[in-house]
Amino acid sequence: MFLFGTIVNAAAVIVGSVIGLMIPRISDRFQTTMMQGLGLTVILIGLQMALSDSKDVFIIILSMVLGAVIGEWINIERWLLRFGQAVENRVRNSGGRVAEAFVASSLLFCVGSMAIVGAIQSGAAGNNTTLYAKSTLDFFSSIIFTSTLGIGVILSSIVVFVYEGAIATLSYFVGSALNATDVIAVMTASGGLLIVGIGMNLIGIKKIPVGNLLPGMFVAMVLKWGFPLVAGLWSHLMH
Repeated sequence: MFLFGTIVNAAAVIVGSVIGLMIPRISDRFQTTMMQGLGLTVILIGLQMALSDSKDVFIIILSMVLGAVIGEWINIERWLLRFGQAVENRVRNSGGRVAEAFVASSLLFCVGSMAIVGAIQSGAAGNNTTLYAKSTLDFFSSIIFTSTLGIGVILSSIVVFVYEGAIATLSYFVGSALNATDVIAVMTASGGLLIVGIGMNLIGIKKIPVGNLLPGMFVAMVLKWGFPLVAGLWSHLMH
């Protein structure tokens, strides 16, 4: 079953979130310090991802600009926050952070090479090893996130299932055509910048509408695919 790895990953987030909810409430002072520490860790992860593909800096810059234009036009951040707030209105003792928790955890769990590569491997080859490893990481991350941000983290399991499931399903029918390491690399680097933005939001340095920058990761994929084709066509026309 090519969606089994995706199901395991979503379930890991749910179980981890439930455990996080069962942990006794942490005082505001400890919660603030933990959030800042978690934010620094998220920034480190994002920087490692962003610096993993230094040869495509131009594509990454262009994709962030174009992605911001697309994201602001659609206003993805608003739709994500509205969904989180709709749930927040139905949840007591949420501390008003359901929307923030949903957006931050959804992006953190979905943006990255493990989500992309794992889903492709699962769909194209039936290999769930990468998604199992990612599930373990997400399990512990969701415990920490839920204990500090609240119940909104559990909602990200829906996004994880839809996102990874869509990639796995497409890979199942398309096969190895999606398994292009250079494309995955530039998507990972672009996604790393979004992760850095999440970390900055968690620390409270500056509120960045990371959701509206999300299209940049997919613009980077299109540009990486398209540049060689355009360059080849231009070379052919010149000769």
